[in-house]
Amino acid sequence: MLLGILVVLCFIPTADVTENKILVSQHPLLTVANKTATLVCNYTYNGTGKEFRASLHKGTDSAVEVCFISWNTTKTSGNSHKEFNCQGIHVKDKVIFNLWNMSASQTDIYFCKIEAMYPPPYVYNEKSNGTVIHVKETPVQTQEPQSAIPLWTTVAVTGVLAFYSMLITAVFINYWQKSKKNIYHQSDYMNMTPRHPPYQKNKGYPSYAPTRDYTAYRSWQP
Repeated sequence: MLLGILVVLCFIPTADVTENKILVSQHPLLTVANKTATLVCNYTYNGTGKEFRASLHKGTDSAVEVCFISWNTTKTSGNSHKEFNCQGIHVKDKVIFNLWNMSASQTDIYFCKIEAMYPPPYVYNEKSNGTVIHVKETPVQTQEPQSAIPLWTTVAVTGVLAFYSMLITAVFINYWQKSKKNIYHQSDYMNMTPRHPPYQKNKGYPSYAPTRDYTAYRSWQP
């Protein structure tokens, strides 16, 4: 009797203790300073699926699907939400989501979702702890317009012009002082010889000799 029971138990199939399960892990925080973020979704899968889909979701309720990627043994495809710039890449046992041109308003918590689509059974991971992406504000820098002429050139030209201005001024002052001295010398050495009126020039006397009066001499004649 006991032997018969053992024979029957040997023909009962044993339950498969291996679960068809997907586990996902993410970094808890990403700080974005240059508007670009790279979020890595590491996963493990012990099933027999051949077609998969990975997606990135925004918000505590995962209401917004940022982008997704699908792949199988032959091809890969993907798409992005219109308000995001996102691209997914599948590399062995991880999915990498690259985001760029992010704004501070997109700061939120993001979750990775991995799904085994085919063949059945359909399996997806339980919700992970997610990754908080903190996008910092980029300060607006106002650049002052640069002069077309370098500063050192302007300084050099200004110095040369100032030097020539001083030189010309000094030459002018020197010339003016010399002219003033010449005027003084000419006034000191003026010709002091008396000049006759024009009507006396025809009497035969030199122009420099004074005219004599002979009336006085005539009064003494006998």
